[in-house]
Amino acid sequence: MNIKVLGGSSHPNLVESVCDRLGAKPGKTILKKFSNQESCVEIGESVRGEDVYIIQSGCGEINDNLMELLIMINACKIASAQRVTAVIPLFPYARQDKKDKSRAPISAKLVANMLSVAGADHIITLDLHASQIQGFFDIPVDNLYAEPAVIRWIKDHVDDFRESVIVSPDAGGAKRVVSIADKLNVGFALIHKERRRANEVASMTLVGDVKERTCILVDDMADTCGTICAAAKKLTEQGAKRVFAVLTHGIFSGNALEKISDSTLEAVVVTNTIPQDQHRTKCSKVKVIDISMILAEAIRRTHNGESVSYLFNNVPM
Repeated sequence: MNIKVLGGSSHPNLVESVCDRLGAKPGKTILKKFSNQESCVEIGESVRGEDVYIIQSGCGEINDNLMELLIMINACKIASAQRVTAVIPLFPYARQDKKDKSRAPISAKLVANMLSVAGADHIITLDLHASQIQGFFDIPVDNLYAEPAVIRWIKDHVDDFRESVIVSPDAGGAKRVVSIADKLNVGFALIHKERRRANEVASMTLVGDVKERTCILVDDMADTCGTICAAAKKLTEQGAKRVFAVLTHGIFSGNALEKISDSTLEAVVVTNTIPQDQHRTKCSKVKVIDISMILAEAIRRTHNGESVSYLFNNVPM
């Protein structure tokens, strides 16, 4: 059983990087749309009896890319692939993970069902918005963490990190922040926010001391960046010396990059779970951590039947 890595159209550069690290060539696929905008997928080589990994991130044209992934999984499954693993760096619809008001859908559960029905045998993803999404599946899910790569970036690029404070922009991310603060042996703070409605922050209260300290805001994703920029402003008002933001998924929708440029943030560090080339061109504050080696090592270990728990605390070289 050989490894076959196939890539969807959401993030071709990441597919190339992962294949380079695995020493494999991306499998031949033809991805196109019919004139009525239906997705069409053709697998251009035999996958019979192979261990297939399909890399597709939940970004760009999210619904089209999700449909494309489902079709690719099904195409491989009915072409007698031994095992099909969906590698989804950013899990789509992950924020719709609970019924937070009457008649609200739990779309993340729906996506989980769709992936299972399409024929996926295994899911590899990175920093799920809510880790209970793993329980929406009846198949194995490996939720990898960007945390080791984030810690390495902080040590390499923040000179006075030993005097820094790791800050969570909301109460929900407190666990993530405490974990990083413990590993760096520094203090932590958190910001309590109240939302009037989705994507709109009403008021913020800082819990912790940041005066004359370097602050590093840590979160799993930045979409409109309203929260992160408001948090940076709050920290600066409270006497913070410098403010960085480190986020796993940099979605940057709407006028997010303009907000970052106008904010007090010194740098916004994101991983390449989503293509970041355009974002970096538009905003010089955006810096990128490459996570292709984490995904490549997870694929290698899964294929060889090894444990992936090593990746929870270490960055592969």
